[in-house]
Amino acid sequence: MNTSDVIKAYLATRRAQGVQLRSGARALGQFARETGNIALQDVTPSAVATFLRGRGALSASWTTKFRLLAGLYRFALARGYAAASPLPEFKPKLPPQQTPYVYSHAELQRLLNATDIVSSACSRLQAMTYRTLLLVLYGAGLRISEAIELTVADIDLAERVLTVRNTKFYKTRLVPIGAQLAAALTAYYAQRSTLPLPKGQDSAFLCSRSGCRLTYQHVVTLFQQIRSGAGIVCPPGELRPPRLHDLRHSAAVHRVLAWYRSGKDVQHLLPHLATYLGHADIASTQRYLQMTPELLQEASRRFAAYAQYENLQEVEHA
Repeated sequence: MNTSDVIKAYLATRRAQGVQLRSGARALGQFARETGNIALQDVTPSAVATFLRGRGALSASWTTKFRLLAGLYRFALARGYAAASPLPEFKPKLPPQQTPYVYSHAELQRLLNATDIVSSACSRLQAMTYRTLLLVLYGAGLRISEAIELTVADIDLAERVLTVRNTKFYKTRLVPIGAQLAAALTAYYAQRSTLPLPKGQDSAFLCSRSGCRLTYQHVVTLFQQIRSGAGIVCPPGELRPPRLHDLRHSAAVHRVLAWYRSGKDVQHLLPHLATYLGHADIASTQRYLQMTPELLQEASRRFAAYAQYENLQEVEHA
């Protein structure tokens, strides 16, 4: 069997087990194309190494692609589609993972303003679509894949709720949104209604000029133009500039900061944030909230106030 046929069989098996592998399917399709779609058993270790490394600098994506191919080859070996695995025995030394970035409110506004850069005479709603996408990613804390998968039926503007289906952990969750985001989605939908609905109410909410769903790679590519237009570059000590995904990280950190500053019980509220973000457990949310100078300052201020209170209590009972 050629590589693409084995990949189709592998994906069908995994999906029957409840694993979607949407981004994984794209990467495996790329693997088939780059290796010439020959018989899987004829793919050489050299071709695999070239695919794993990619075209740019060596990055953490090497590990993601390695895990995908490891699953594919386990499947192929068990069914006789390949006699041996050409995967490398040793992993290269990878650069450290990119530090999550927290956009300031001023940077967020610059990103929104810069969406005009992607205006297109061929697609009159493109700039508005990408501006709305940024607002959804930040205002609702969604993953990129979750935002571009939203359908018209998933947007309840009257109740101000988004239905996010088949998420990273194959669950569906309801995401309440604020009045400002709801107003922005209402304005966008008034324009989006002039575009085709190829699947009726199941058509993509954020869409291309044909009414079809945006592709992940195209979304990321246009974001790079928007980020450049906003003048946002690599932070000191980082090799790469902030990512589109960092909007979700920023939303989480800004929410916790607001809780600290309003005197809320942050530890009590973190499970609610984990549910809102669609995390499997609170530990995921705690890792996600990397300490920033602002968070550290607020935590220190809270601790100082607590320590002062405890000292006063000791004095009163002395």
